[in-house]
Amino acid sequence: MPTVDRVLPGETDAVIDIPAIPAVPAIPDLPDDPDDGAEPEPRISVIVPALNEAQNLPHVFARLPQVDEIVLVDGGSTDDTVAVARRLRPDIRVVRQNRKGKGNALACGFAEATGDIIVMIDADGSTDPMEIPRFVEALREGADFAKGSRFRPNGGSADITRLRRAGNKCLSMLVNVMFRTRYSDLCYGYNAFWAHCLDVFDLDSTSPAPDNADGRLWGDGFEIETLLNLRAARADLKITEVASFEHNRIHGVSNLNALTDGVRVLRTIAREWRPRQAGGRRVAERQAR
Repeated sequence: MPTVDRVLPGETDAVIDIPAIPAVPAIPDLPDDPDDGAEPEPRISVIVPALNEAQNLPHVFARLPQVDEIVLVDGGSTDDTVAVARRLRPDIRVVRQNRKGKGNALACGFAEATGDIIVMIDADGSTDPMEIPRFVEALREGADFAKGSRFRPNGGSADITRLRRAGNKCLSMLVNVMFRTRYSDLCYGYNAFWAHCLDVFDLDSTSPAPDNADGRLWGDGFEIETLLNLRAARADLKITEVASFEHNRIHGVSNLNALTDGVRVLRTIAREWRPRQAGGRRVAERQAR
């Protein structure tokens, strides 16, 4: 089971250079006067899976708009990731994942989030936190699941290779035929959704690591991005794509492998596909927002 550390100021003497904080777009407030009939403002939780990202966190956190909760999920970092995160954001919550892989990190973070809206970003600087208001706006306008896309107008990528772009396009076309979706970018991990949709994803955040070669359950790896997209489609959630620009990783080297992770995505598609029931289904008794 993941463990949570409540953060206390001054727990570390780590020395870091914090970049200048840019002008960050605010997430528009909603009126919260109970007498005017307006909906209350939703609380926003941001989940940040991290493994040895101490050098990148200052840049990422400097670009975060105002949110209600930041949950950093540490994958067993051997650098100062946790200490730097605590120094930068004394209010941060730190979760230690119980298995391996990005998918397990996200599952552990989702389980600990307390917000009404959950946003997932990367700790390496590739996903821009300043785009969070776009995702929140899409949810407020009626979407259940706001899915980032690098291939929508005003989106893009400074990181994706020709091989990964071609593979992503082919996989997206395959899913669109099999699941009757209109995804333009299947394999991208910048998403946001209402917390009451968590049951749809059915992620395991409590089981111990299995006794196999990599110590991961299915969904614990980079296939998590495809898994979320497919289960959202199968549940007939209202999905809106949000244009997003993917930046280069600031420091370090990605653990993504185009070949092996592409095979895992294909296996995910095969495992998740089954004929949809007539009319599909929505999240049972969607909570009022």
